[in-house]
Amino acid sequence: MLRSFRKSLPTALTIALACVAFSATLLRAQTSVPGPLTVETKEIVDETGRTLHVPVSIERIVSLAPSLTETIYALGLQDRLVGDTDYCDYPPDALKKAKVGGAVNPNFEKIAALRPDLVLVTKSINRLDTVRALDTLGIPSYATDPHTVDEIISSTEKLATVLGAPDTGKSLGEDMVRRLAVLQTKLKDVQPSRVLFIVWMEPLISIGKDTFIADALHKAGAISIVDSAKDWPQTNLEEVVRLQPEYLVFAASHSENAARDFDVLASRPGWRILEAVHNRRFAVISEAVNRPAPRIVSAIEELARQLHPEAFSDAPPVPGKDAPPSSTPPPPPQKPASPKNVAEAFPADQECPCAR
Repeated sequence: MLRSFRKSLPTALTIALACVAFSATLLRAQTSVPGPLTVETKEIVDETGRTLHVPVSIERIVSLAPSLTETIYALGLQDRLVGDTDYCDYPPDALKKAKVGGAVNPNFEKIAALRPDLVLVTKSINRLDTVRALDTLGIPSYATDPHTVDEIISSTEKLATVLGAPDTGKSLGEDMVRRLAVLQTKLKDVQPSRVLFIVWMEPLISIGKDTFIADALHKAGAISIVDSAKDWPQTNLEEVVRLQPEYLVFAASHSENAARDFDVLASRPGWRILEAVHNRRFAVISEAVNRPAPRIVSAIEELARQLHPEAFSDAPPVPGKDAPPSSTPPPPPQKPASPKNVAEAFPADQECPCAR
């Protein structure tokens, strides 16, 4: 069943207040409508194997992960989204939704006040404490858990079915599969580029071989030089210098000052002897690569174009891969918490940018 999450449960007072708020809201709803209030439900199983009962018609949704908020918009169901987290910033309209706190520490009073039919969570960043607190409030939560790009596609389709939009989910999934197939055809004759995907600079943190980001790199015609079973391994510069990646890869939403920051990186001891730094071989792609949502396909296409411009007929000719890529790296992303494998259904208390 479920292993324990990190044991920082919300305070009893917070949950109690949320229960009071939720009960009061339900009471007002019940007293304003004549006759008994009955809701038809259906039984579903989420991606962690939990069985739950949800309304047949899900009209009010709260999302506790930016990736899930993006997925709701991609499915065209944003009118049902009544609340999301402080980190849900894409598309821009998501910023207008009612905020319920962070993914790790949501405000249960605010969630209850929104009267959701379903709360969406994801194993990569949400906690079992959160799921238990929602259970106490009588609010069902559906969890996703994709680990590869293909699983992101199937997860999107499953969620669409749960929300009553199976045709939309199928169409979206088929489009993602089609775009990836077209890309693989373009890349079939290229040699994969050896890259270092930088999550954080100090300490130097990259991505493990079993993450969906590593899978995204593979589909973009790249392979990480970091061969670790850990999701967010810390490595050292000496090992990076020994392995000599062909490219450094960064993910960011803003890159106005990227050239300056890359120059700062290039001036640091050790980094200057990297061939990728010396030859200014780096790629900057959308932070969408950090989120297991439909937009990750665009990030994969974007990276492939930067690493292998010769594979795209519409790309301008380049004299060779020593030429600087069109993008420049931004400041490193927000430092993630140290990940630990301590949960079966959900992880420890962490909020890594790569798992949003």
